[in-house]
Amino acid sequence: MTFYELQKLVSLGEGLHVEFKQRIPEPHRIAKEVIAFANTLGGEVIVGVDDSGKIMGVKDAEEELYAFSEALQLFCTPSINLQFEVIEIANRRDVLVIHVPNSKDKPHFLIETDGKQVPYVRVADKSIEASREARRLMRFEQNEADVWFEFGDKERLLMEYLERYEKITITQFAKVAQIPKRSAAQTLYLLSKAKILQLFPQEQEDYYSIKQV
Repeated sequence: MTFYELQKLVSLGEGLHVEFKQRIPEPHRIAKEVIAFANTLGGEVIVGVDDSGKIMGVKDAEEELYAFSEALQLFCTPSINLQFEVIEIANRRDVLVIHVPNSKDKPHFLIETDGKQVPYVRVADKSIEASREARRLMRFEQNEADVWFEFGDKERLLMEYLERYEKITITQFAKVAQIPKRSAAQTLYLLSKAKILQLFPQEQEDYYSIKQV
């Protein structure tokens, strides 16, 4: 990546695929954000850029990279295959760019201090805990198989609702179809496995929409 390409990327601001760090923060925090990228669609962590988007650089990119690698070893499972770039911006000032893939080994988990393992996903410019449904779909993506389901009354109601409102949550579907939330969740999960629907993680409650081809 050239300095011009770095400037162009930074100008887009933080979001679904980009996170700025002035320096590597405490290990637990940076591990969570990398895990969220890997469990979603991938992205870049740019070290040496402040929250406002000012490119400041770091004095010792190798030290930052070492701190980052230690954080991932301690708090991430399974491991993530990452790529790194060091971009010189001035004398003794560099920017470290960490390229996080849309992982094929998801879900990845953050190892909490109490030993609990928690998966995270990226929503806008935040890293949030993955819902039960998101975890199930991540696991299914790694072991895809044929999906069978019957298209009945509740599925018809669902598609009619989505044609009108474009998105739906488990709670909304349960109310519309007058079925238990557990049944609503299972139906949405099966249709997502069949690639008819797509799940969109959210801070409050995930929603589903018809998958775009």
